[in-house]
Amino acid sequence: MGYVFKNNQLLKAALTHRSKTKDNYKSYERLEFLGDSILELIISEYLYKKYPKKSEGELTLLRSIIVNK
Repeated sequence: MGYVFKNNQLLKAALTHRSKTKDNYKSYERLEFLGDSILELIISEYLYKKYPKKSEGELTLLRSIIVNK
């Protein structure tokens, strides 16, 4: 791969399913939660700027369609 990871614990967590560890916080699910939150924030900001006349409900629906693809 040619990349040197700075934090091997994060790498290990990113590759570990919770069924393979006794500590749920050491699985990829917490990182997945964080990634999903960041993705929603980026898409929310994009939609907010692109569609200034859409209501909160319309923006939420658009975001849901995009995120859940």
